[in-house]
Amino acid sequence: MPLQNRVDPFGRIDTTPARGLFTGNRGVIHDPDTKTLLRRRWTTGAWIICACDFRGRRREVMGRNSPTGRAGWTELFFLDEVTALAAGHRPCFLCRREAAMRFLACARAAENDQALKAPDVDAILHRQRFAVTGKTRPLASKAVPDLPDGSMVAVGEQAYALRAGLLHEWHFEGYGSALSFDKLPPAVHLLTPPLSVAVLQAGYAPVWHESLAS
Repeated sequence: MPLQNRVDPFGRIDTTPARGLFTGNRGVIHDPDTKTLLRRRWTTGAWIICACDFRGRRREVMGRNSPTGRAGWTELFFLDEVTALAAGHRPCFLCRREAAMRFLACARAAENDQALKAPDVDAILHRQRFAVTGKTRPLASKAVPDLPDGSMVAVGEQAYALRAGLLHEWHFEGYGSALSFDKLPPAVHLLTPPLSVAVLQAGYAPVWHESLAS
């Protein structure tokens, strides 16, 4: 039976058989005996995006993976990096160090602050995460074409990823049909945190799911 550990672009955690390209975490948010989520949805402000394969390490998903025999961090899964960024996560400095350094460099350029460190990035993102604030960011549809590729917006409850001048419908299994800008309602909602949008604008290239890979 699938576990409730799959993250959508809104940052919500759902149950589905489709796993995706990346794992990651928000701290310990599960009961290892029942392998179910606790009521809390994060225990740390460092929401990261990790590689599913790292140095041959094996974990029991949502089990007891801490050296002390306790839960350890809760494994979450994302369709791709674009999805994880929309949900408010950023690359891990351990298993994805090169990507994490590129993300930080772009964040420093976007914020015009070369002293910016990972905890600073986490603090900014935490204030911008939809899953944390519950607040939407309305965006005039005429502004959508100015967003960088990899940004995600929502029309109602449907998320779309922007790539090559089109919005691509997001699903847990992959990307579906494309929507042109002229088909949008007057306003949409920006899902990707503004800092991550600025990071994308500064040149960070996220990993896409094969259903939309170039």
